[in-house]
Amino acid sequence: MKSLWIWILLLVIFSSLLALPYIFQTEYTSTQNLSQAKVETPKVLHLSTPEPLKALYMTACVAAAPVWRESLKRLIQNTELNAVVVDIKDYSGNISFRQGANCYISDLKDFIDRLHASEIYVIGRVAVFQDPIYTKIYPELAVKSKLGGIWKDHKGLSFIDVGAKPYWDYILEISHEAYALGFDELNFDYVRYPSDGNMEDTEYSWTVGTSTKPEMLESFFSYLHQNLKDTGIKMSVDIFGMTTTVTSDMGIGQVLEKTLPYFDYVSPMVYPSHYPSGWNGFSNPAEHPYEVIKIAMGSGREREITFNNGTSTPSKLRPWLQDFDLGATYGSDKIQAQIEATYDAGLSSWMLWAASNNYTEEALLPTLQTEH
Repeated sequence: MKSLWIWILLLVIFSSLLALPYIFQTEYTSTQNLSQAKVETPKVLHLSTPEPLKALYMTACVAAAPVWRESLKRLIQNTELNAVVVDIKDYSGNISFRQGANCYISDLKDFIDRLHASEIYVIGRVAVFQDPIYTKIYPELAVKSKLGGIWKDHKGLSFIDVGAKPYWDYILEISHEAYALGFDELNFDYVRYPSDGNMEDTEYSWTVGTSTKPEMLESFFSYLHQNLKDTGIKMSVDIFGMTTTVTSDMGIGQVLEKTLPYFDYVSPMVYPSHYPSGWNGFSNPAEHPYEVIKIAMGSGREREITFNNGTSTPSKLRPWLQDFDLGATYGSDKIQAQIEATYDAGLSSWMLWAASNNYTEEALLPTLQTEH
């Protein structure tokens, strides 16, 4: 019996010795793979903001269409343009880089890399509080109707209550994902309370205490700033054009001065067609693009300097200009008039908006370098 136990012990020792090379080989391979994984992890490139910046807007649907997006890329390369604004989250709540979205951009990171290779600065647009998709999933966060249910505007679109702080974290989540994909800047749009519809029927159950709309919106701006500043990403915000000449919040919560501390750039949407008849004596402001932009952005610049205690620091103002027919036909003359007015107001950067994504190349200066 004793000899049997000796044989069993010897067999166990022999088997262990045979297994040692495989044990060490497995550990070595695992360490090697881990090392390789660290080396092969690509570093996300982010470009510095060009000065001056000259951009055009691109919808997610166009960004998902290779031929069309390449034509706009060539337009940027062949003209004075140097940046593009691409939809991350549009007015409907669709997120362009997540599967299942309408106009899903399946190769977004690769597209951004190709834009960067051509020295094109990439801005991601995030439509914030107008979000029919999210209000359907989380109706408790939506602007309510006093008659019951979710409030909707004249177009049947719903809004998240600005004070609904759980939604703020959702916007942060999207922002971090976008930055990881390579976006150089985040442009926040629809940062306001609703404006079109039966406003008497709106109910805001998430307003904190006695906070006014401007104060509630400023709390959101501050929250974004505090939670994204460590990433180093640039942030811009779109506001109504009238905010540069009107000191009240117009019922939507937007006040120019309350945006300035929290964003790197502020973009008033000063489309001449969006100003009412009689504004500054113009029966049809759309027919007077130079005057509208000069007055609007000149006023905005004066208020910015006043906010900075009279210091004429580099301006954060970067207007959206009109490249679409509304109220008047907008050819190259009216587009160039807006650009000239921007410069004459003491600003250097601007962005072109055309929901159709059809832009007027003749309005833009050609670049000396047509290929990068």
